[in-house]
Amino acid sequence: QHRCSPAIEAVLWGRPTGQKKIYTYSVHFIGPSKAYKGDPPHVVALIDLDEGVRMMPNLVADEPEYPSIDPEKVSIGMRVRVVYHDVTDEITLPKFTPA
Repeated sequence: QHRCSPAIEAVLWGRPTGQKKIYTYSVHFIGPSKAYKGDPPHVVALIDLDEGVRMMPNLVADEPEYPSIDPEKVSIGMRVRVVYHDVTDEITLPKFTPA
């Protein structure tokens, strides 16, 4: 039987400060499917926002089409900023690049 804790708080929407840093990351040499675009290796990271939220996006170079970043340029604790990649007319993904 599943129960919902009474300690769950209401979700509030707010504007983030833009302050983010890498908690940890991994380097992938094969994409998750054949549809995955871009040349490996791909860097996937857990990013901590100062507001307490943790996200798991790709880290990319700040260049057109947001190519994969060189893993040698990534470190834990590094400050990053969000960029928005328009994958299609309907889908936009948040990705992160060095600040």
